[in-house]
Amino acid sequence: MKSIQPFIIDHRVLATDALGVQAGSVNYSLLKSFWFIGMLSAAVIGGITHFNWAALTLFISSTIVVLLFGHSLGSHRKLIHNSFECPLWLEYLMVYLGVQVGLAGPIGLLRQHELRDYAQRLPDCHDYLRHGRRIWVDGWWQLHCDLHLHHPPEIRIESKIADDGFYRFLEKTWMLQQLPIAMLFYCWGGWAFVFWGVCARVTTGVFGHWFIGYLAHNHGQLRYEVSGAAVQGRNIRLASLLTMGECWHNNHHAYPGSARLGLLAGEWDPGWWALLLLKKMRLVSNLKLPDDLPVRPELHVYTVAGQYVPQKKYSNAAI
Repeated sequence: MKSIQPFIIDHRVLATDALGVQAGSVNYSLLKSFWFIGMLSAAVIGGITHFNWAALTLFISSTIVVLLFGHSLGSHRKLIHNSFECPLWLEYLMVYLGVQVGLAGPIGLLRQHELRDYAQRLPDCHDYLRHGRRIWVDGWWQLHCDLHLHHPPEIRIESKIADDGFYRFLEKTWMLQQLPIAMLFYCWGGWAFVFWGVCARVTTGVFGHWFIGYLAHNHGQLRYEVSGAAVQGRNIRLASLLTMGECWHNNHHAYPGSARLGLLAGEWDPGWWALLLLKKMRLVSNLKLPDDLPVRPELHVYTVAGQYVPQKKYSNAAI
């Protein structure tokens, strides 16, 4: 298939035609929209009427925990990219925390990520998959709508994930998984803890995931370029701590299998710091870095002069 680059033949997604990720319609999703608007409304109304400093502290601390150990480490760096090894119980715990972000179930999130990643590596794809419209249109699409491709490609999730009983359970009940936490918070601190510790946290996670995703595909620093790709990831330096290092998206597009996203000095990456701590505790191992990944002939690095040259090898000495 001439339209498909050799470097993505082994991807989890494989289309029989590149047009499979271009032609489709964006349709309103009642459940998706209700989930976000419901959480947002409860966060605003309940958060104002039941504000206290303890609840705000709970919101900040719980958001950090689920974004760092859940979304960044569990869902993204482990489940999706398998960039490090850890005991199964720790993987389950981190992925469960990832579900608490409120985006989707683990298998659904994996499927969404793989489809978007695959489409962005092709010469062209649907605007929904590349964050290719103006910010208010993209925000409406991503937060309230679903993309229905006319000829969706096959997404092949390995059986150790797709057939895992725990992941299948979370996939069916991912929205309901907020209830045990809500009941715990209610018993601990009343409705204020529920509104701030659940509703505000989920709203922040869902909205922030879209907003940073939009910025990371439209604005920011380019150090690397993936030749022939429909869209390039971009580094959003000011968001490094807020995103637990996930804002180094240009680095991630260049080396998607790397456990470290902030590759150079000054590129703060809390997710990497957490992995180093877990490694010292002997809970994680085999942390993959750019040098451990296959050489990508389609990857280029920009020089100071603004030109780019083929990126043959990334030195571990730089990280």
